[in-house]
Amino acid sequence: MKPIESRSLTSRKRLAGAALQTSFCSSALSGLRWLLLLCAVAVGGAAMATVDPVATLRAKYTALEPQLRQNQFRQPLVLDSVETPNRLTGDIYAVVAHPFDAVSSGLNSPDHWCDVMLLHINSKYCRALVAPAGTTLHVHIGKKTPEALSIAPRFDFSYRLASLSPEYLDIVLKAKDGPLGTSDYLIELEAVALPNGKTFLHLTYSYAFNFAGRLALQTYLATLASAKVGFTVVGQLPDGQAEYIGGMRGLLERNTMRYYLAIDTYLDATSAAPPVQLEQRLQAWFTATERYPRQLHEIDRAAYLEMKRAEDLRQRTVQ
Repeated sequence: MKPIESRSLTSRKRLAGAALQTSFCSSALSGLRWLLLLCAVAVGGAAMATVDPVATLRAKYTALEPQLRQNQFRQPLVLDSVETPNRLTGDIYAVVAHPFDAVSSGLNSPDHWCDVMLLHINSKYCRALVAPAGTTLHVHIGKKTPEALSIAPRFDFSYRLASLSPEYLDIVLKAKDGPLGTSDYLIELEAVALPNGKTFLHLTYSYAFNFAGRLALQTYLATLASAKVGFTVVGQLPDGQAEYIGGMRGLLERNTMRYYLAIDTYLDATSAAPPVQLEQRLQAWFTATERYPRQLHEIDRAAYLEMKRAEDLRQRTVQ
């Protein structure tokens, strides 16, 4: 038999060896975790670095070509909308018959965006303020009839030129707060050059809402707007006519389309002489909305023109 001292020494050596092995394994596992983390960061960074917005938007155009050629709108346009428990998002993809340079120069200006915004039937006023901290659009949005600015809620949209190149444009407007429990408003326009003097547009219109906001919107939709619908076809009525989406998505789709038509008709009018551009924009926007009377008809042409001429005068004179 080994002496007690010898057995104790052997035991201590075994314990030390086990501890050393455990420490080594722990270090190896820790090193492996760091290696995996670094690999993940590197892969993620590489993926972010290789994202090309021009290629991405053109790929979207290619994927949507069949829908752009044949759809209910009778023009190259695709509309999509999403409703989540606390957010609404609408997207329009469209081809406009304007070269990219004309689109870029026409829309790369906060003052021009105010001219666009005013075409929307609910817009009452827009003023662009340029400051060292950034550019802000003060936009009053209210009823579909004449309204004092003191009554129409004001939205403060930050204006940012997110990206500009010889073939790609990205403009982002954001407003933190809105009325009736709504918030986090987003209007974003992407544009990419296409062959034959055309441009592919992607417009996003989105906002969030809390419980009070959802309740207020649903109350409006159940009363004043109970007969209103959007553009997404969800079925067929007994008479064979299309059944369109209603509710909050319907509301979102109507306003997304109104903003898109404002952009499109603004671009159409840029080639006209400056003194007649306003009248051309107003007439063209109303005509464009009347192509979809089931969704967008609100008032007659004379009432719209009278209201918007007065609002344009106010926009140019009231600071």
